[in-house]
Amino acid sequence: MTGSAKALMLQGTGSDVGKSMLVAGLARAYTVRGLAVRPFKPQNMSNNAAVTMEGGEIGRAQALQARACGVPASVHMNPILLKPQSDQGAQVIVEGRVFGNANARDYHELKPELMKTVLASFERMKDESDLVLAEGAGSPAEINLRVGDIANMGFALAANVPVLLVADIDRGGAIASLVGTYELLDEDERALVIGFLINKFRGDLSLLQPALGEIEARTGFPCWGVIPWFEDARALPSEDAVALERPPESAATADAIRVAVPRLPRIANFDDLDPLNAEHDVDVRFIQPGETLPADTDLVILPGSKSTLDDLNAIRAQGWDIDILAHSRRGGLVLGLCAGFQMLGQTIADPAGREGTASGPISGLGLLEIDTEISANKTLGEVQGVHIASGANVRGYEMHMGVTTGDALTRPLLRLEGGRPDGAVSVDGRTMGCYVHGLFASDEFRHRFLEGLRQGRHFGDAYEARVDAALDSLARHIDTQMDLDALLAAIER
Repeated sequence: MTGSAKALMLQGTGSDVGKSMLVAGLARAYTVRGLAVRPFKPQNMSNNAAVTMEGGEIGRAQALQARACGVPASVHMNPILLKPQSDQGAQVIVEGRVFGNANARDYHELKPELMKTVLASFERMKDESDLVLAEGAGSPAEINLRVGDIANMGFALAANVPVLLVADIDRGGAIASLVGTYELLDEDERALVIGFLINKFRGDLSLLQPALGEIEARTGFPCWGVIPWFEDARALPSEDAVALERPPESAATADAIRVAVPRLPRIANFDDLDPLNAEHDVDVRFIQPGETLPADTDLVILPGSKSTLDDLNAIRAQGWDIDILAHSRRGGLVLGLCAGFQMLGQTIADPAGREGTASGPISGLGLLEIDTEISANKTLGEVQGVHIASGANVRGYEMHMGVTTGDALTRPLLRLEGGRPDGAVSVDGRTMGCYVHGLFASDEFRHRFLEGLRQGRHFGDAYEARVDAALDSLARHIDTQMDLDALLAAIER
């Protein structure tokens, strides 16, 4: 394994076609076959991030793909991460560390230098593997983004990586998107494409066969498979916030615990809620703009955010602050995670404009006696400890910019390694928050936390085991639809 590894890049005809899931499934399938596999995404745009073994951050999808490979996540699996802070700008993460903030035009100017970083990280992944499975971003057919591209064909050409195009037939337009992508690619880009995949198929495959032949005739790209709809995908964490726009697919019972989560414009790390949603008697509802928090809510969770002050203003604009305070007065439980924890306090200030625009203190929701100032240093790292009230073990990660002070910190929610306190609990015990992401993935904590709300009903499933089982199932699902040995032979370069 000295840089001679094979590589394959999955590029989509659009966003959310299932590239991340397919890479995870292929990674697990080839890992089971005995290959050393590594995932790679040159540039990702997501506020759902994970902490790596180096103490950096990458897209959550690449962390899941690393898990599918059976290896720790590394910053080199996603060397460039963009975390949107507004419609025009984003925080730029380079090899796991904050590089700075940039608007779209400024970032475009950075791309030539960032390509060097991307290629260096890619070579590192090749050096330690037999196969690198790379993932594009959005679509390679966006001609307005072609110059300086580091996310799709620009990277594939620079690294000489063969490409498999993926189209989502469930949303419609798969045939036109594949043919249209072919028409918009340059000749040297077309030469990299070894074929296409149709993803998320439901129905009678024989009815699709004529269309596959037409795509092959118009593009010259062979079809490598039609992947049926994968029902167990709901057990895998979603990375893109677009997943939150869809109607929920909840299997919760009629007497389920009702959890309401305001759908913040800059929501981040929303996979914190996946373990709750996997419980059969917990109904997690992402409340969309224009909706009110349901009156039958048992627990309100304020999630993470990439722009805390903007999202706090959005909460007020939607009237959700009134709903949350009314819920609290009725004796309902409120939990804030990271930015959500900050929002529960008395004030938040960003004097240096770390999130975009400088701001003096603005009022929080006032449910916890804390004050927060957004700081220059970003806290990153994996942590473990105990939930003080129950004694349950917890594991997770910290990823925040902010220093919090106040009397409520004398009542911490968690006790981390070394005796370090984290978070706060209100005097009545009904409002709480902390900086640790991933709490609910800790089975013992999740079960005990929900036990009181369940009023003695059953414990739930083991979340981490469910994710691994879903990855195994996904690998088998793909393996039955594709000739994986032939695919390996086809990507020799």
